Amino acid sequence: MADQKPIVAITGAGDGIGWATARVFARNGYRVALLDVDADRASARARELGDEHADICCDVSKETEVRAAFGAIAEQFGGLDALVNNAGIGSQHLPTPKQTVESFERIFAIHLIGTFLCSREAHALMASRQAGSIVNISSIAGVTGLPRRNAYGAAKAGIASMTRSMACEWASAGIRVNAVAPGYVATALVKKLELEGFVDTPRLHRRIPMGRLARPEEIAAAIYFLSSSGASYITGTVLSVDGGWTAFGDAGDAHVPASSGALTSSDGTV
Repeated sequence: MADQKPIVAITGAGDGIGWATARVFARNGYRVALLDVDADRASARARELGDEHADICCDVSKETEVRAAFGAIAEQFGGLDALVNNAGIGSQHLPTPKQTVESFERIFAIHLIGTFLCSREAHALMASRQAGSIVNISSIAGVTGLPRRNAYGAAKAGIASMTRSMACEWASAGIRVNAVAPGYVATALVKKLELEGFVDTPRLHRRIPMGRLARPEEIAAAIYFLSSSGASYITGTVLSVDGGWTAFGDAGDAHVPASSGALTSSDGTV
């Protein structure tokens, strides 16, 4: 493997943050295994990257499919250097009394169980070489309270907790495990929520100190950093990439355009 390009597997690689991450790794000399439940989309993305990359259809919530996917990675690439657990779905913005067990189970299956299954299979490929990096995708929903997002928030909090646990367990095997906790990102999923009336983008801009949503490429850059040699002594961390969302604790708007003057705190001081 020493004379070959490193290998990364990315789940949910067909769109949004996953696709942006695949492009970043490819530009930095990785061969990319693009895993996605949408076979046609994954295939098209792999062709877009080039012949040395591969697409694998995989529902990360199904153990048999995950095992088959990582078996295919081992067979085609001969090993694995990095894993990005990105696959996920949005949740319904419903009051708690209207939430269903079925919705909870589906969100947990994809986000939390999927991250567990893929990490477990990646460990088998990485431990034999005593090297590897896993980056999980948590969320601001996992570190703060977002009303009506119970299942999503709990799943993302579970990913953050599992990240720390696996990092401590697998450090002696040379495997680093970290997570990125994005805020709101300008993806097709967020656009869909906006069109359905669940997301008020101008209001979000006011709530984010930096005054805008993240671009998928900005989240991908953080993921790549945690996977790179530049983060060789970082494990067990959950890195917030949220434009200051979780840092803001005052009342009122977090973002005030520069043209409007100084930010005023809740007690009236400047």
